[in-house]
Amino acid sequence: MADGEPTRSLQHEQRALRVSMAVSVALAVVALVWGLAAGSQVILLDGVYGILGLGLSWLSLRASGLAAGGPTPRFPFGRESLVPLVVGVQGLALLGTLIYAAVEAVRVILDGGSDVAAGGLAAYGAVSGLACLAAYGYLVRRGPRSDLIRAEAAVWLAGAVTSLVITVGGVVALLLGTTAWRGAQAYADSVLVLLSCVMLARLPVRMLRQAASELLESAPEPAVQQLVRDVVERVRAAEDLPEPVLRTSKVGHKLYVEVGFVVPPGRWDVADEDRVRRTLRDGLAALPYTPWIVVELTTDPELVL
Repeated sequence: MADGEPTRSLQHEQRALRVSMAVSVALAVVALVWGLAAGSQVILLDGVYGILGLGLSWLSLRASGLAAGGPTPRFPFGRESLVPLVVGVQGLALLGTLIYAAVEAVRVILDGGSDVAAGGLAAYGAVSGLACLAAYGYLVRRGPRSDLIRAEAAVWLAGAVTSLVITVGGVVALLLGTTAWRGAQAYADSVLVLLSCVMLARLPVRMLRQAASELLESAPEPAVQQLVRDVVERVRAAEDLPEPVLRTSKVGHKLYVEVGFVVPPGRWDVADEDRVRRTLRDGLAALPYTPWIVVELTTDPELVL
């Protein structure tokens, strides 16, 4: 990877996260004021969700800067694990918010519902949904290869889904008010909260699984594994090396590649090993990650197991 590319990627990532924070502040203020004025539980949930998103955006921004700092005496392999750790914190926070909102919605339903203006629900949902979709589209364009930005975009997409549910629910409640079922309007707000929680439940679960997978140093996505295998195979064929033992894992922005070759004694030296490593490094430069490459040429098969 070119020297300037990681720096540009970091700058784009941090700029996108700052924009996300700014939009979070604006929407959270609007939701809290609107929700208090309308007495709407689901709009207040959206406001709390926005405040949560603001805190998590700051956490993502901080993690991005620390992870880009590289190795230090205390952290000789860098702090890339902060990236999946922050994604996991985002997932836990979102899951906790959804659980609390669902429990509170059930309590309100059991108490007989609440009086909320259906028109206000529909209007808020439309405004919030457009803003969430705009933020989601911006983040997707700015950082399709950044785990932090993808996690941030997923939160905005979830917000857009919630807003859509609010809009549809508000319209339905308005229509119910013109029928003999007008009494059901009192439950519309809480039912919308429950629907939003159900629809969003998969998102924090997916974020937690991704974070746990990377923290346990699992292999990267299949497309990245295939590219690494292709590069290693080209190097192996060019250098007339035997079949290697190949291990890969991804943590944050860093891709760990370990390649071991069992070679005949007396034919290979350190300069040959360096040449193989440089060739692998150049072949992996197109990846959107920072490769950490270890190449081992040994005559002892037990040393590469």
